[in-house]
Amino acid sequence: MFAEGIERALRVALSAHDGQFRKGDGQVPYVVHPIHAAFMLARLGADEETVEAAILHDVVEDCEGWTLARVEDEFGARTARIVADVTEDKSKTWEERKRWAVEHVPHMSSEAVAVKAADKLHNLTSLLVDLQAAADPADVWKQFRGGRERTLTMAGELVGALAGRADPRLVRALEETLAAIVASAGGD
Repeated sequence: MFAEGIERALRVALSAHDGQFRKGDGQVPYVVHPIHAAFMLARLGADEETVEAAILHDVVEDCEGWTLARVEDEFGARTARIVADVTEDKSKTWEERKRWAVEHVPHMSSEAVAVKAADKLHNLTSLLVDLQAAADPADVWKQFRGGRERTLTMAGELVGALAGRADPRLVRALEETLAAIVASAGGD
């Protein structure tokens, strides 16, 4: 069935993320990420506002002209609260942002936990695909501020925090994907 809010969120994400690309080969439009996260949640039966928030989850931190107030004006308070719960403060260091993400999980709404879990699952899955395709996996890790060890440590801590709150199907996929990344080749 048609969902007007989701349609609007897709249009916003396509426009807001225009010209942005994912890590890896730099050829994948960034908007694939929030759309895929939203798709995962829709398949798990998430409600419309949660799917909207998944589509919009990076617009405030990564796109010009988008604030939480604007998200609330255009999509409502509930969608904006979910987006707020998963939005990192880009004025902080990488380490501070990742630590906050882990420590914030117990305080998130269940909908925000779902968005965060889908976000992390898509990021980890994309990383695994990139590692498997790379001639030299070390080149993949050079794209990450935290390098291999710190990135994996923080990812493991976040997956652990999500394990007590997120849908068990997402948690299982997160754990399996992270284990596959850890087992893959590639140094710092």
